[in-house]
Amino acid sequence: MSTPTQNASRLSFNRSGGARLMGVALLVAALGSVTLAAWAQPHGGHGMRGGPGMGMMFGGRGLERMLDSVNATTEQRSQIKAIAERAMTDMKAQRESGKATREQMAQLFTQPTVDANAAEALRTQLMQQHDQASRRMVQTMLEVSRVLTPEQRQQIAKRMQERRSMMERRMSERRPDGQTAPR
Repeated sequence: MSTPTQNASRLSFNRSGGARLMGVALLVAALGSVTLAAWAQPHGGHGMRGGPGMGMMFGGRGLERMLDSVNATTEQRSQIKAIAERAMTDMKAQRESGKATREQMAQLFTQPTVDANAAEALRTQLMQQHDQASRRMVQTMLEVSRVLTPEQRQQIAKRMQERRSMMERRMSERRPDGQTAPR
């Protein structure tokens, strides 16, 4: 049997551990949803390297602004930039592979008779490529999370949520029915 002190200790650990896990999960969800959507864009999306959100994860002004917003130290900046460079290299190769598969899919649909089995094989290949990209994004975010403090990660998650809310507001203002786009 546990004593009341042991129970209280476990509860305290669960709360702090749960809060930390929730913070990481929010960061992964916020950054992952933006970056995966951008990766899927055939031309990199919105004229930026990889699309919206990719600059924040992989370099450029977005990454600099993110690091500035959390007052990252010089050491944190160099570690995160190295992580971002490795991820950018990996994701570039994955994007090229996805581009080739999408081109094969387009060629398939120009044939007089479309081979359903070939289309399914290409669809499966695209899904595997997206899964591989998703795994790489999570790996990158976990590496970055080890460099940042819990407070810094919470600041980033809050900023991403604010940005998402702003984008949803803008989208609903532009839609004639005032509805936001389905998720």
